[in-house]
Amino acid sequence: MPAEGIDTMPDDRFWNWFHEIYESIPRQGPGDPDSTARALRRIPPLTPAQRILDIGCGSGTQTLDLAMGTEAQIVAIDSHAPFVAQLAERAATSGHATRISAQVGDMFALPFPDGAFDVIWAEGSIFVIGFEEGLRAWRRLLVPGGYMAVTEFCWFRDDPDPELQEMFIEGCPAAANVQARREVVAPSGYRLLADFVLPDNAWWDNYYVPLAASLERFRALHADEPEALAVAARSQRELELYLKHRGSYGYVFFVMQRDDTHA
Repeated sequence: MPAEGIDTMPDDRFWNWFHEIYESIPRQGPGDPDSTARALRRIPPLTPAQRILDIGCGSGTQTLDLAMGTEAQIVAIDSHAPFVAQLAERAATSGHATRISAQVGDMFALPFPDGAFDVIWAEGSIFVIGFEEGLRAWRRLLVPGGYMAVTEFCWFRDDPDPELQEMFIEGCPAAANVQARREVVAPSGYRLLADFVLPDNAWWDNYYVPLAASLERFRALHADEPEALAVAARSQRELELYLKHRGSYGYVFFVMQRDDTHA
């Protein structure tokens, strides 16, 4: 739901302010290390010769979790260069620089050959391209029998509140319930191995609490700029709706394996 003033704002100004808010927090969406590890356990242990592609990595908190949980090489891409720079710095500081290649890239036009990766990972990012669209477009990048692990927004009620639908219709216009997500997995060329709901702390402790602190700083810095405050108000509204309607929606982790039996 666009805040007042956003719909007439030049794109570059909106995105500059948007990124100012989100660059200062460790995650750009809900997630937690335990959920990453739980999904990773559904995939056979990876060797140093195998490769993971982390799509929409942001500043790379889950990328570092993957590096600690596997021996594979990791290519992590994001369209926002400052996020990529943050990840590269974090990888170097944590001792994973030789295994993490952080790159600026476009999930709509991934420049990798077919079969380049053993695993594709996308926490909180596939909504940008669309769940089914991402599964179909990225499948070619996997080796036969390779794995796809993504988190995606899902409704947990058949009748979500209208104010929730209004809020999320722009950011996630193809929002659906869990069963609807499951039903597109096989037609997209995969076997569903597991799915599970991210816990509340993945939203509140790991995402919204840091976001609230960032919003407070942002409002203090831009107190005399109504359009900047409108950008902050949009994120603040999302946070408030979560408190009001928690349990009505969330992120679900889907772990899948490329299925070539009907190719």
